[in-house]
Amino acid sequence: MIFFATHAFASNKSITIHLKDVTVRVALEALEKEAGISFWFNTQDVDMEKIISVNLRDESLEEALGIILNGQQVCYEFKSDHIIIARKRNFGMKDQRQGSTVSKIISGTVVDESDQPLGNVTVSVLNGDEQTVSDSQGRFSFAVPVATKQLSFSFVGMKSLDMPAKNNMEVKMFRKDHEMPEFVVTALDIMRNKKSLPYSSQSIGEDEISKNRELNFASGLGSIVPGISVLPSESGFGGSTKIVLRGTKNITSTNQPLFVIDGMPIPNTQTSDPYGFYSGRDSGDGLSNINPDEIQSITILKGANAAALYGSQGSNGVILITTKKGSAGKTSITINSSVTMTTVSEYFPLQYRYGQTSSGAEDSWGVAGSYSDVQKDFFKKGATFQNTISMSGGNERMRTYFAYANANASGVVPTNHYRKDNLSFRQTSSFLDNRLSFSSNLMLTLEKLHNTFLNGYYWNPLLGLYNFPRGLDFSYYKKSYEVLDPDRNIMSQNWPVQGNAEAQMNPYWILNNDPDDTKTQRIMVNVALDYKLGHGLTLSARGNYDYTTQLYEMKARATSSPVLVSQNGRYIYSNLASWQAYGDVLLTFDKQLLDDFDVHAVAGAAYQKKIIGDGLVIDSQTYGLTFVNNFTIQNIASLLAFANSQQIGSRIIKESAFGNLSVGYKGKIYLDVSGRNDWASSLAFTNNVPYFYPSVGVSLIANEIMRLPKAINFAKLRASFAQVSNEIPSFITNPTGSVSANGYTGSFMKAFTNLKPEMSANFEAGLDMNLFSNRLSIDFTCYQIDNRSQYLVLQAPSGSGYTSYYVNAGYVRGKGLEVLLKGSLVKTKKLVWNSSLNFGSNNNKIIRLSDELTGYYQIPGGGEGYEMKVVTGGSMGDIYAFAYSRDDKGSILLDNEHIPQKTTIEKKVGNANPRWTMGWSNRFKISRWEFSFAVDGKFGGKFISMTQAYLDRYGVTKATADARDNGGVKVSGVMADGSSWSGLVDAKTYYTGTAGRGGLVEQYVYDATNVRLRDATVGYTIDFQKKKGNFIKSLVLSLIASTPFYIYKKVPGNPNTTISTGNGTQAVENFGLPPVRSLTFNIRANI
Repeated sequence: MIFFATHAFASNKSITIHLKDVTVRVALEALEKEAGISFWFNTQDVDMEKIISVNLRDESLEEALGIILNGQQVCYEFKSDHIIIARKRNFGMKDQRQGSTVSKIISGTVVDESDQPLGNVTVSVLNGDEQTVSDSQGRFSFAVPVATKQLSFSFVGMKSLDMPAKNNMEVKMFRKDHEMPEFVVTALDIMRNKKSLPYSSQSIGEDEISKNRELNFASGLGSIVPGISVLPSESGFGGSTKIVLRGTKNITSTNQPLFVIDGMPIPNTQTSDPYGFYSGRDSGDGLSNINPDEIQSITILKGANAAALYGSQGSNGVILITTKKGSAGKTSITINSSVTMTTVSEYFPLQYRYGQTSSGAEDSWGVAGSYSDVQKDFFKKGATFQNTISMSGGNERMRTYFAYANANASGVVPTNHYRKDNLSFRQTSSFLDNRLSFSSNLMLTLEKLHNTFLNGYYWNPLLGLYNFPRGLDFSYYKKSYEVLDPDRNIMSQNWPVQGNAEAQMNPYWILNNDPDDTKTQRIMVNVALDYKLGHGLTLSARGNYDYTTQLYEMKARATSSPVLVSQNGRYIYSNLASWQAYGDVLLTFDKQLLDDFDVHAVAGAAYQKKIIGDGLVIDSQTYGLTFVNNFTIQNIASLLAFANSQQIGSRIIKESAFGNLSVGYKGKIYLDVSGRNDWASSLAFTNNVPYFYPSVGVSLIANEIMRLPKAINFAKLRASFAQVSNEIPSFITNPTGSVSANGYTGSFMKAFTNLKPEMSANFEAGLDMNLFSNRLSIDFTCYQIDNRSQYLVLQAPSGSGYTSYYVNAGYVRGKGLEVLLKGSLVKTKKLVWNSSLNFGSNNNKIIRLSDELTGYYQIPGGGEGYEMKVVTGGSMGDIYAFAYSRDDKGSILLDNEHIPQKTTIEKKVGNANPRWTMGWSNRFKISRWEFSFAVDGKFGGKFISMTQAYLDRYGVTKATADARDNGGVKVSGVMADGSSWSGLVDAKTYYTGTAGRGGLVEQYVYDATNVRLRDATVGYTIDFQKKKGNFIKSLVLSLIASTPFYIYKKVPGNPNTTISTGNGTQAVENFGLPPVRSLTFNIRANI
């Protein structure tokens, strides 16, 4: 066993020690304390129990060490911040105080497979005696005989390696398959021994993150990690991603996890989120700004138990992102380029067999015929081009990393374009013999998006496209989407449907004459200082500033739908800034005490100020434009349009103090305790400003405690409990009014002066095992989450002077299971097959709501006969809709025309959440070829197609054509007089009576179960390193198919996207983008 203590030292310090009849162990500990040194040695090489006496006064460190080790067959070597001690026959170093002659010096750097420095690696001359150990930066340097040709490298958990001996060596070591890694990144960016963690955490490497070449890296996480739900936005490029860990548990507040980049929390909020079925723009989130090629690894802390040190902002879990950095002694350049072609994989099931009902009609209940397919004429092939160039290098004192990335994309909808530029610079420097380190990180992002896809009815080109009356010439309206209006001398919209209540317009008019543009600029700056105080203590100070500004404009020309646009046009202008300043100070202690105890402790304080959506939002719609199609602020017809235009979405200041203590005994049992106290400005004007939450966990290493079967290489039992608060929105405790041209208007929201923070109690237990020579690993976790004191907005009683007020209420309990299996199924010289299978299930129950709430709580974002309601005894995600009206026996009630009747209020028709999820990924390696594929599935849950409901009413779907072909719709039910009836109902009569907006929605509820081939990849590596004179070290060529097909799916549309990242408008689509598949060719050159 290697024993070491992390102390820096000065070799010229005088040593004074007086000890009598003590062990060598005690003497060395005294020398550590006196000189502030670090010893690295193998306990089998040194007789630690030998009794000696030491009487030193103002002696040198070398003299002191020689006296303490006198008579032992050892040798030692001084390094910059430690001393290596080992048996004399193993090392070519100083034999106590006598030097040795050598012929040449060999030096180099050792890194792991992620290019991170690897310390404590044993470096030795093959078949020789000379040996040394790499330092914490992966560096080594030692003297070897001049005839030395090969060096051997070995490290616990890594594959041993032999390499030709030369100076300035660059050595990369790889982990043994499925052997538990020694250290992982945890909360506050602290490295911890993984076997000491009392909670579940999963890490994802660089290859998995960037494999699919998706613009938003978060989109691919769902098929890899159990217990995580990932739903990309239907808005497409630059859109947000809804991520939920361990199920929905908050009624009104966010369920999104916290994201942390290199130890710094980052805001991942939106300034605009679509919900409901009419309009709304997805502004994008913070994740869409990040370049996936710069991510080294991702660690997911799914429970509050793992994220307690982050406080309320981490109550829904934390996703830790570690970015790439430079390596000492190694210079590299990487160029990564790809081109992706995207096509629609499944068109919406429309009909082209029956024509327009009559001249001028909106619907298509007319005569049979053969009509053109408008979808295939409209959608096009999308293309995405991504390029990243990164350069890294450094020496023992300084490491740097630079990267530039560019992405250009066009979608399957015409005129939809996206561009993103990323520029990053990271630097790490060491001073004072590596006791002081300074690191900085600069990330710049510029995003431009033209014609983002808007869900719902308004400004959605698919509304007019899908509903286009069959039999008319679509190509004519495509070419002549505008015609001259001679009376106004302007180009006006040309479309056969005018004045539609849903604002139906010519798709090409929307795309060309009602354009919208979004420009996002972001800068992130991180700095960190670490100073090693000695004796296992490190003092750290870190700071972060994250600033984003987003400019949005829509310029809708005159003669657009009068539902949306006034006579002279409409101009929407938004210029909002969001920023966060964060800083913390940490004091960390990490040391082995008395040989039996591993102690890790951290104490710290943090400050955070975050502002979201501060700026101007101006809309000319109410008052119109003075001059036609002049899209400037000064052309808005009235100053009243600027009332409430200056706004701020959120402002919060939070101060925190926290601590964590982890103690391990003989590597067999670990106890972990933490606590955090927050003072948040969102609780100002209440008596609950400070709030505290603790966590405690324990890990038992079963294979170290008891004898287990030989098949079990590692077994850990873990359990933890944590209590944490959820984030509280701003401006609740003291709502303010508004100022306009008419004066001051007070708030109609009652101040919530007795607000308490939401509290979440989390219990987690699990088992981690490695089996069959570490060929199979098992990670099993069960958990329970109790969320209490949630805040709800209720309607105020009449006469109170308010329209609404808040209460602390709502008790939601969630339970779940997570299983992750990883196996090396085949491992030969010719073939390697690694496989991973994950399973997750989550269910929740509404235990209690407020006594002041009668009936249910309705989550915003519904309409058209669809709602999401929270009811005592129900579950989060319950869907309510207009359902079939039934008698006491369950038979459907029919009207006089034999049309099924609907309920007058919404009834529960299912739940938006799947009962369980799975993911299965495989990777095969044959020589230089690599093949991989991933399958994921969601089982259970319901999904509603409002598109199908709307279009059925107009007779343009395949279902309505099939019904006409079959002579009508089969209906069975009970008449008003109680008599049974069964037969065919005319298709037009049936669908115009049950479909459409606010119709019988239950008939459009589908089983959401779906299984898809998530991706499939084939790659080939060309190695140039053996050929002299090549500046390219290797080329990796890859062909990637993303979501090429669904193995099983019943939903019309895409059940794996979402309209909103909020809690409402879930498991429903309304004229969303059709499912797409993509094929990517990627080339990566390492120079």
